[in-house]
Amino acid sequence: MEDVARRAGVSRSLVSLVMRGSPHVSAERRSRVLGAAAELGYSPNAMARGLASRQSGVVAVLINDLHNPFFAEAFDGLASEAESMGYLLLLGAGSNQHGSEQVALDGFLEYRPDGIVLLSPRLPSSAIVAVGARVPVVVVGRAVRADGVDCVMTDERRGAQLAVDHLAALGHRRIVHIDGGRGAGAGPRRHGYRRAMTRSGLERFVEVLAGDFTERAGTQAVDALVGRRAMPTAVFAANDLVAVGAIDALERAGHDVPESVSVVGYDNTFFAHLGHISLTTVDQPREEMGRKALGLLADRIDGKRGATELILTTPHLIERSTTAPPRRR
Repeated sequence: MEDVARRAGVSRSLVSLVMRGSPHVSAERRSRVLGAAAELGYSPNAMARGLASRQSGVVAVLINDLHNPFFAEAFDGLASEAESMGYLLLLGAGSNQHGSEQVALDGFLEYRPDGIVLLSPRLPSSAIVAVGARVPVVVVGRAVRADGVDCVMTDERRGAQLAVDHLAALGHRRIVHIDGGRGAGAGPRRHGYRRAMTRSGLERFVEVLAGDFTERAGTQAVDALVGRRAMPTAVFAANDLVAVGAIDALERAGHDVPESVSVVGYDNTFFAHLGHISLTTVDQPREEMGRKALGLLADRIDGKRGATELILTTPHLIERSTTAPPRRR
């Protein structure tokens, strides 16, 4: 910056104003500064500027699984809100490998972001609380009860209730749930399924199959069901990926969907409405959740709010072609 100032014949503070996009600089002097910067190959150093101002203008986002479109769609909302607020996003991804999210989180902190958004993390709550003590944190898709950690999530139990109520209203009794394992939101969806089955008088048919938020989990769960004497007539899957895996395995085993077995997913990701899938599913407002998360984070970064906040969005059932009344057997 000193070099640019000398080349342009202006003060260092004026160069700083130009690089920050300040409107309080004449067109002539702005042109001289930008010309000098171009000749010298100068570009602002965000990290150095952050050390001086105590704000980097960067928000880090940790995505649990790059293969799940839910995260891409939530990230779209984050990105649009970040652009309107002038934040740059630093993106990292975890995986099902133990410790990968913590490694990504530790890497983020080296860049001194203004705040961090965690999309459905599998990190222990203690690790999230520890990070929240150092930098503002918002968690999407999971409730973390701790001072200073804000959360945005859907009413998961209500979503599960919608799925079971829909299937029960069609006449299904043997409704199994393929759960999301240790994934964020899996527990509340599992509990919501059990509660909904009991409320519908179907507690004797409650069955939870261990799974994960992947297509493979749906396939493996259905493979374990095939060949039973009393096959279920409906499947409530922990998310859309699980549902697609389940449908694939059912059809390979000769069970038509929905004629033989109905399937309900969760998330309403982009592929759920594709014609050849047309999945009945529970909708989460993914982009809205991303926008709300960035808004909560910005307020905390700016010191506008001290109290911890939980935003709970409302799920809706989207009925498509993978559910129908059970066939008489």
